[in-house]
Amino acid sequence: MDLPVMPPVKPMLAKPVAKIPPGMQYEAKWDGFRAIVFRDGDEIELGSRTGKPLTRYFPELVAALRERLPERCVVDGEIVIATDGHLDFDALTERIHPAASRVALLAERTPASFVAFDLLALGDEALLTTGLAERRARLTEALAGVTAPVHLAPATTDPAEARVWFERFEGAGLDGVIAKPLDLPYRQNERLMFKIKHERTADCVVAGYRFHKSGPVVGSLLLGLYDDEGALQHVGVCAAFSMKRRAELVEELEPLRMESAAGHPWAAWTDESAHETARMPGAPSRWSGKKDLSWLPLRPERVCEVAYDHMEGGRRFRHTAAFRRWRADRTPQSCTYAQLEQPARHTLTDVFGPSAPA
Repeated sequence: MDLPVMPPVKPMLAKPVAKIPPGMQYEAKWDGFRAIVFRDGDEIELGSRTGKPLTRYFPELVAALRERLPERCVVDGEIVIATDGHLDFDALTERIHPAASRVALLAERTPASFVAFDLLALGDEALLTTGLAERRARLTEALAGVTAPVHLAPATTDPAEARVWFERFEGAGLDGVIAKPLDLPYRQNERLMFKIKHERTADCVVAGYRFHKSGPVVGSLLLGLYDDEGALQHVGVCAAFSMKRRAELVEELEPLRMESAAGHPWAAWTDESAHETARMPGAPSRWSGKKDLSWLPLRPERVCEVAYDHMEGGRRFRHTAAFRRWRADRTPQSCTYAQLEQPARHTLTDVFGPSAPA
């Protein structure tokens, strides 16, 4: 492979802001795997956000990109999987599997798509120092008439349209809106773009905590919600406390600390088979590796309000939630899934039109 921009490349990033800023290019924020595609003739490499290759996990995309991208190019975008017209991040994570046979089976069963939104090189020309507006024009020209499973990400310079996208496309599984300055060159691993994400609040049961990596202070609080059968399901964690607050929380939660998990709603968390029917902390996954998943059980008697952006499959917080306040006025039993706001349902056809990922 001999391209004007060579792997590894760490993608340009975005920083969160509260409102959609004016005077920029706007795109939907995709909930998938960020990937930079390098193509030099028959050679294709998919680079992840960290620079490590993703190529072996998406063989069906390699073939599709070879057929649909320019002969020599470097394209930034997102790998996504759609189920019934909605983005399915769980199906995407299943693809990171050590067994080639499993990857091949999933590639046939749940094929991936690639959404292109930036152009880093074309032919012998590197475009890293070129402004976004020109890069977008060159990308649109290069991918004119492209067909699924490769897609050109919709973009607009109209903030009113971006606001419509922000509200409408969440129901298809999208994560918000990205705003990009029109004259912005491509700066690797720098947060020069802006992301506007949905934020909602929920009242959750605090049922345990993990220690911080620095020592015996709270690293994260383990959160739960009751389902329709009255079972407490683990929905995620909240973190990002100051070190002073982490130490205070240990003392504050000490009266609720249990000697062991016996009698706790998540007492079976060490039994791998129990995670098949209930959501508990410490679920084994290919992502956790040798990470310490142990936690300290608390009597599930305290409620806190947290801010979150997105629910994955309606079951858990997609990202770490943010602690807002204690809710002494709420009972744990009142913290159910029913309180969660459900966005209006849309499909990716609303985003792309008839050629959308299925």
